[in-house]
Amino acid sequence: MTGSGGFEPESERVTRQLRDEIIDGARKPGSRLVERELAAELGVSRLPIRDALKALVSEGLVTPRPRTWAVVREFAPTDIADFDEVRSALEMLAFRLAAQRRTRAGLARLRADLDAELSAAGSGDAVRARRAAADFHETVTSLADNELLNELEGTLRSRMRWFLGQHDDLMAMAKEHEDLYTAIADRDVARVEELVTKHLATGRSAAAARRKQSQD
Repeated sequence: MTGSGGFEPESERVTRQLRDEIIDGARKPGSRLVERELAAELGVSRLPIRDALKALVSEGLVTPRPRTWAVVREFAPTDIADFDEVRSALEMLAFRLAAQRRTRAGLARLRADLDAELSAAGSGDAVRARRAAADFHETVTSLADNELLNELEGTLRSRMRWFLGQHDDLMAMAKEHEDLYTAIADRDVARVEELVTKHLATGRSAAAARRKQSQD
């Protein structure tokens, strides 16, 4: 997000660019991130690169190495299992509260996210579809209207976006979101809980399949 007048500090711009490239898969797990090389590639000094790497370490996307380099984090099965346990609890709570507390304006935002995802999935635009899917989840959390839950979501946001990026069946993901949208709109909490349980299982399967594929 830019500040007043559209100004965005160099370190924030670099952080955003590197974050997007990691989450979108342009920089693969295990890829080296060397300050000097990144500065030359992005046309900036080494200071914003250093600040960006520190930020991405704190977000859980990058693993630091000695001195002036780091690597894109390789999520081990235990990392994914730990994240999945936490995500499952938070997602169930967020969707349940969203169904109870959603507003007309909130539903309109959620519908816009869903329509963007369906459009991107239909055209095969994986990057745009996955970003819209992540937007959908973040909007659901905002509809839950719980400040602490929003803070926790912010802490895990980058890892959540990475996790959602493991899905290859873009339309299946979008259709699951469409079902969830309908249940939230209907304030059908029981249906929401049923669909979230299914949605979480789909996510686990997608992450496991992507991990197996990378090992073959």
